[in-house]
Amino acid sequence: MKRITVFCGSSSGTADVYRSQASILGKTLAKRNIELIYGGANVGLMGALADGALSENGKVIGVLPDFLKSKEIAHDSLTELIIVASMHERKAKMNELCDGVIALPGGYGTLEEFFEMLTWAQLGLHQKPIAVLNVDGYFDALITLVETMVSKGFLKEINQEMLIISNNIDDLLDKMECYIAPKVGKWINSELI
Repeated sequence: MKRITVFCGSSSGTADVYRSQASILGKTLAKRNIELIYGGANVGLMGALADGALSENGKVIGVLPDFLKSKEIAHDSLTELIIVASMHERKAKMNELCDGVIALPGGYGTLEEFFEMLTWAQLGLHQKPIAVLNVDGYFDALITLVETMVSKGFLKEINQEMLIISNNIDDLLDKMECYIAPKVGKWINSELI
């Protein structure tokens, strides 16, 4: 993997561990010579992530919709800042640039971006590893929900296995490096139409 997209909050959350793990992830990516692709902001976990990578001379590419740049949240020390017209263009560009995706803690936007990339993988539109860094158990409820989707018949187990999970940065990156996309894609059963 040469480039990883990270989706995360523009807030810092209620515990210092979220911000510190975002910074450490940025530093670790830089030390592994993996370029960071992220949302381009200088606030919250996004800012900590970018600053961490930049502190280790990492390459950091931000992708920011024009309407957010006007709110003066753009990080001004990035290797490159790509301005796009919409949130949809942002996701498409981040997907185009990366070899894998990690979600850190965040809110609706983080989950929406993350799940769109995971859905694209399920549909076979890409074969990139999709992962969550489960900082301080942040994604425990989400992991339980995914297990419920399988047990209730709304998600195939092979698609559940597409989601890479760890609470350790090096372990997560190692799992992503070894990831092989499943051969079975998502399809619509004629009985359900």
